[in-house]
Amino acid sequence: MRIGILGGTFDPVHNGHVYLAEKTCAKLRLDKVIFIPTYLPPHKKGIRVTTAKHRFNMLKLAIQANKKFKISDMEIKRMGRSYSVETLRRLRKKYGAKAELFFITGSDSLKELDKWKNLKEIFTLCKFVIVERPGFKVKRKPDDFILLNINAKDISSSDIRNRIESKSVKSLIPAKVKAYIARHKLYT
Repeated sequence: MRIGILGGTFDPVHNGHVYLAEKTCAKLRLDKVIFIPTYLPPHKKGIRVTTAKHRFNMLKLAIQANKKFKISDMEIKRMGRSYSVETLRRLRKKYGAKAELFFITGSDSLKELDKWKNLKEIFTLCKFVIVERPGFKVKRKPDDFILLNINAKDISSSDIRNRIESKSVKSLIPAKVKAYIARHKLYT
C-alpha cells in the first residue's frame, strides 16, 4: 500500500492543500492520502491557532468528495505539540513495514528542516516528498528526497484569515469550508 501523509495546521484548509494532495496522489500513484491536522504546531509558538475541533471539521468538509482522502485525529487526541516523528512511528506501527509512507511537505519547509525533532529517524520511517511552492524554489534537492513540481497554488492560510471579512475568498477555499467559517464566525 502506498500512503501519502499530509500534516499541517490547516487554519483554514484551502484549495491549495486539496490541489496538492490530488496532484501528489496521482503522480505518486498513492492508494490514499491521510490528512493529519496538528493539535499544536511546534513551529508556531506564540501564534494563536483556531481550535483543533474547528480545523478538523473544516478539513473533513474539504476532502469528503475524494474517496482516496482520509482524515486522522491522532495528533489532536494526543494533544500537546505535534511532532512528525511521533506521528510517523504510529503510522508505521499501524500499517507495518510493507506499507510505503510518503511524507508530503512544501518546499518552504526545507529552510526549517534542521529544527525538526529526530529528523534522521523520520527519514527511516518514510519517503520524504517535497512539493515546490511559489516563491520557494528548490535549488538543490536533498539526497533521497522526491521532488514534485505540480504548479502549486499560491494560497496561504494566513492570507485567507486576514481577508475573510474584507475581501472575497471564494476561489481560495471550498464552498463548504467558507459556509462553516461563516456559521461559526471564525477569523472575524
